[in-house]
Amino acid sequence: MKKKKIDLCYKYKFNNQGKYEIKFKFLKPLININFMFFECNKLESMDLSNFNTSKVTNIKSIFSYCPSLTSLNLSNFNTNNVTNMSDMFYKCSSLTSLNLSHFNTINVTNMSYMFYYCSSLTFLNLSNFNTNNVTNMEDMFSKCSSLTSLNLSNFNTINVTNMSYMLNECSSLISLNLSNFNTKNVTNMESMFYNCSSLTYLNLSNFNTNNVTNMENMFYGLNKKNCKLICNDEKIQKEF
Repeated sequence: MKKKKIDLCYKYKFNNQGKYEIKFKFLKPLININFMFFECNKLESMDLSNFNTSKVTNIKSIFSYCPSLTSLNLSNFNTNNVTNMSDMFYKCSSLTSLNLSHFNTINVTNMSYMFYYCSSLTFLNLSNFNTNNVTNMEDMFSKCSSLTSLNLSNFNTINVTNMSYMLNECSSLISLNLSNFNTKNVTNMESMFYNCSSLTYLNLSNFNTNNVTNMENMFYGLNKKNCKLICNDEKIQKEF
């Protein structure tokens, strides 16, 4: 017997203009919440502290294109089983702060575009992030144009293959120390520091570009006269 497909999608028509408070109640633990609030472009505040995400594996694009979002409470998010965080806060351009201190990222493999165009973020604490299994960091912080500092000293990048556009147009960053980065498996560094125009210090002392095949525009837009580069890799020195 052919199983009947059940459509669980529910759409509500709001007849009147104004602000609404929406409350969610789930009878079973959530499993897949990717794209859940995708393009909720009028949403200003969310409190998801009661969400049971213990079984969730995919949160790709959950808040993508939420440009009006200024407040986001994820204090009880359980990310122990999550493998995909790509595009998570894509174009959340009004968020000024994010508390991700409780996030467990040990199983995450994809962080590409995670904070793309979070242009109002002035500070981001990722000291608890475990990136041991991450392979893709493409555009991870791209266009985070209000960040003045970024501490990635705890990042393990041994399995990362793609760092293209990773810090593209982080135009307010003044100093960046990536001396802990292991890049021996990276193949793509295209536009990695594109238009990081305020950088005065850049430490890439342990970068290994033996397997890198694309370094196009890696340092485009940097004020190289005012930026101190610390690096022993010949390919990077030549590109700089």
